[in-house]
Amino acid sequence: MAKILICDDEAGLRTVIKKYAESRGHTITEACDGAQAVEACMSNIFDIVIMDIMMPEIDGFTAVKKIRELSDVPVIMLSARSDEHDRVLAFELGVDDYVIKPFSANELMLRISAILRRLNKDASEKDCIVFKKDGFIVDTAAYKIIIDDEQIELSPKMYELLFFLLRNKGIAQSRKKILSDVWGFDYFGDERTLDTHMKLLRKALGQYGYLIKTLRGVGYKFEES
Repeated sequence: MAKILICDDEAGLRTVIKKYAESRGHTITEACDGAQAVEACMSNIFDIVIMDIMMPEIDGFTAVKKIRELSDVPVIMLSARSDEHDRVLAFELGVDDYVIKPFSANELMLRISAILRRLNKDASEKDCIVFKKDGFIVDTAAYKIIIDDEQIELSPKMYELLFFLLRNKGIAQSRKKILSDVWGFDYFGDERTLDTHMKLLRKALGQYGYLIKTLRGVGYKFEES
């Protein structure tokens, strides 16, 4: 089972999440603000971090930015706001999931399970690919993306998304399929999460963003032409 850090200034919410998580065999560490969360990540290795946004001392965004300097641990962000700006900022920081309050504890447990399943996928499913087109080079084994002789960095989730599309080059992928394979959400996938990541990924790829095609009413496809 997983070691999970829960960071939220609402003690009652932490208690509820802890109760549900421990009933599933997970080990829980609590933090009441972003500063405590960063300190915990400096002295412990976690499998997942659950992070609220609005907190005293250090807010969730700042805490995630500091944690990202230490590790690529998956992060589920909690927010009382559905504001697109907050959602985009969270995903730019490399957050894996964004959950709006109030939420079902059971749904949160399913999202945690989905992340754990994804992390435990066999390495054999992740075939190495080197893709080249003009000044665009992707090496999935080295996690290297070069655009016109300059290497760019992506968030962990956007690497996974790009690599998934590359491995299925030329094949239309439904939103449900992408959410299932990249996020592992099954029936709990949020299409806004996917569309926001696609927007950010295209932006990061610059002039080569056109390689990711939107298929209206279907999903997405990576195509060279």
